[in-house]
Amino acid sequence: MSKILGFGETVAGYDVPVLNEREVRAAAGIMFLFAFMTFASAWFVGNFRPTKIFVIAFLIDFTIRLFLNPKYAPSMIAARFAVRGQAPEWVGAPQKRFAWAIGWLLALAMLWLIVIQNVIGPINMLVCATCLTLMFFESAFGICVGCKIYNALPGRQARHCAGGACEVFAPHPSQKVGAGGTAIMTAYLGVMVLVGSQAFPAAESLATRPAMAAPATTAADRCTPPAFAVAIGHAEKWKLHNNCK
Repeated sequence: MSKILGFGETVAGYDVPVLNEREVRAAAGIMFLFAFMTFASAWFVGNFRPTKIFVIAFLIDFTIRLFLNPKYAPSMIAARFAVRGQAPEWVGAPQKRFAWAIGWLLALAMLWLIVIQNVIGPINMLVCATCLTLMFFESAFGICVGCKIYNALPGRQARHCAGGACEVFAPHPSQKVGAGGTAIMTAYLGVMVLVGSQAFPAAESLATRPAMAAPATTAADRCTPPAFAVAIGHAEKWKLHNNCK
C-alpha cells in the first residue's frame, strides 16, 4: 500500500519510484484546458478574475503533487478517472518531480504578480505562455521539457522515460519524416497562406459589411481602444483587429 506522504509508486521491475505517464499526460491536458480558457479571458476580454482563480488552483494542485503525494492532487485524481481503462505506462518519478517544481515556481511567480500585486503587463503573458507551452507539449506530444532539462544536468540521469526517450534506440523507418513529409508540410502551409491572403484579405473594411442599426459614432470614437485593451497593452492590436490602422 502506498504511503500518504511520498512521491511515486513502487512497482516490481523498476529500480526507482514511478508514475503512470497516461495519468500525467491527462492531468497536463486538463490543466492546459483551464489555463488556456483563463488566458483567453484575460487577453481578449480583459477579465483577469478567472486567471487569478486558476493561478490559486494551479498552485494548490502542484503543492499537493510535490509536498504531499501526486495521487492526491485534484488534477491527477480527475486524470486517473479519465484513463482508468488504459494499461499504465510507468515512467521515472524523479524527473517528473523536477519538472513539476518548475511549474510550481512559475505558479508562485504568477501568484505574486497577478493575485497579490495585480500587475498587468507583458511579464504576465510571458509566464502564462511558458506554462501553456510546457503543458501543451506534455499532453499533446508526451514531451516533458522539464525532464529533458533534468537529464541534461550534471550528475542527473532520467530513468524510464515515456516512449523510451531516455534510452538510445534506432527509430523505425515509419517514424522518419523524410524529404517527402517535409515537402508536404511546406506545400500545405504555403497553400493555407495563399488561401488566407486571397480569399480573406486583411484589408476588408467595416464599411463594406452589411449595415446594422447602431448609434452614430465618429471614426475617432470607433477607433478608440476600450479600457481592457489598454490595460493589457493590447491597444495597437485592437486597432489592427478593428481596421483602424
